[in-house]
Amino acid sequence: MAHIDLGVDETQFPGITGPMRFRPETAKPLNELAEILLRQPHSLSAGERELIAAYVSGLNECKFCCTSHSAFAAAQLDEGMPLVDQVRTNLDAAAIPEKLRALLRIAGAVQESGRKVTPSLVEAARSEGATDVEIHDTVLIAAAFCMFNRYVDGLGTLAPDSPERYEEAAQRVIHHGYGAATS
Repeated sequence: MAHIDLGVDETQFPGITGPMRFRPETAKPLNELAEILLRQPHSLSAGERELIAAYVSGLNECKFCCTSHSAFAAAQLDEGMPLVDQVRTNLDAAAIPEKLRALLRIAGAVQESGRKVTPSLVEAARSEGATDVEIHDTVLIAAAFCMFNRYVDGLGTLAPDSPERYEEAAQRVIHHGYGAATS
């Protein structure tokens, strides 16, 4: 049970969906940010951007966000959950493009502290073909997910154990966007 009364059945509105229903006026800009960062047209695929969110959420040990965004990434990547699991288990050995690996290293640095993003990490990403927009958005996705993770865990929300719940949410997000995922 969440630390505060969210006014909803948490089994029906787990994780971030309960707090977003509790404060719809804050949910709106948070959903808009997620929509822009993770779904709008971009040189990184939606699956790759969701993978960044899942990776950071895993580093933060946020079960709900990590499991959600792992499912969202898997549903949008040809290699599916096996690739997501590879990245989360061993970034260095994962079968991903070097540019994505370099961007995930930047995301991991942001998860520790924004000051951990060094010129050498940025240069490594650039040398693999990352654009300034991709570097910017990687930093912002990582920073935003540190906030989302702390929002979910700071309120002690429910994280379902059923993988099917996360797969269903992934389909809602893919087909209807982030606003639909929390309504």
